Amino acid sequence: MVSALITLAAIAWFSQMVLGAWQIYRFNRAFDALCLKGRVGVGRSGGRFRPRVVVAIALDEQERVIDSFLMKGLTIFAKPRALPNIQGLSKQQLQSDVIFPNDQNCQNALLLALKLKQR
Repeated sequence: MVSALITLAAIAWFSQMVLGAWQIYRFNRAFDALCLKGRVGVGRSGGRFRPRVVVAIALDEQERVIDSFLMKGLTIFAKPRALPNIQGLSKQQLQSDVIFPNDQNCQNALLLALKLKQR
């Protein structure tokens, strides 16, 4: 009985590692695609028992959004999703409370992503 529990725990741990690596791989591919388009800002918010949110935004030389994505979820199955509603907006037009009116975590992540460093 004890060996069965140990085996089950080992399988769960290994599965978590593999699926976590798969999620990181998907994030890195989406992030690399953004980096090729322009200056990128990334913001993250969330806690241990709340859905974590990652927002990444690519801006061009005129400070307009070229592309962006959002990752949100509690599990390793969260994947990058495009944010088409902010494409083409200038940095000054990006108001987190308007874009995400009911989600404080997304608002915080967007605000952090907008704190881009100058080149």
